[in-house]
Amino acid sequence: MINAILPKRGTDDFGSGEFGAPRDGGKRKHKGIDYACYPETMIQAKYSGEITKFGYPYSDDLSYRYIEITDRHGSKHRYFYVEPDKLLKVGDDVEKNDVIGLSQDISGRYTNKKHQMKNHIHYEILVDGEPVNPELYNA
Repeated sequence: MINAILPKRGTDDFGSGEFGAPRDGGKRKHKGIDYACYPETMIQAKYSGEITKFGYPYSDDLSYRYIEITDRHGSKHRYFYVEPDKLLKVGDDVEKNDVIGLSQDISGRYTNKKHQMKNHIHYEILVDGEPVNPELYNA
């Protein structure tokens, strides 16, 4: 669960899960925070809002999912590597702490000869289309 229970992913052989960590040799920045968890961990909504999208983070692999919830201020909260609860649909309202889905196994997507990325969910918030540090966001 995301609300103060899951630890941050930290750093592994594939980089850091911290907000603003460099990606692609510093060409871009990590837009959220990664929270370590086992596959099939129940994930809760961090804020109340309306489900506005179920998406796919990778165009080449539709097995990975994300959920977007828009809060009352219009900020978009995205939960990557989360299989949505089958009872939820776009337009549904969710309350803070409602279970929205189960974490997926991301380790197979990011692997090399010696290591796999730590399993995690990625949580990001967009305010007026720009990423903000989830640790500093207050709705």
